[in-house]
Amino acid sequence: MKPLFTLGQLVATPGVLAAIGVSGDDLSTYLARHLSGDWGDIDAHDRRENQISLEQEFRLMSVYTLSITGVKIWVITEADRSSTCILLPEEY
Repeated sequence: MKPLFTLGQLVATPGVLAAIGVSGDDLSTYLARHLSGDWGDIDAHDRRENQISLEQEFRLMSVYTLSITGVKIWVITEADRSSTCILLPEEY
């Protein structure tokens, strides 16, 4: 599937890297979902906001739950698409 936008520079916090290490999940899976418009565990309002953000080039946000541990991770791409940060909610 063709990506809907570019990620820019990728940045991951130490907390999310540790969480991924414990869960054994592949971070690229979540990035691929984010790029394809599968925003994960967000509500209908935030899904609509992301759709507007795609069209208007605003910030995009996805939320995913790691498969084994149940830890939530956030993936945020900046409005100018210069960077994408993967982090834990408490690191925001």
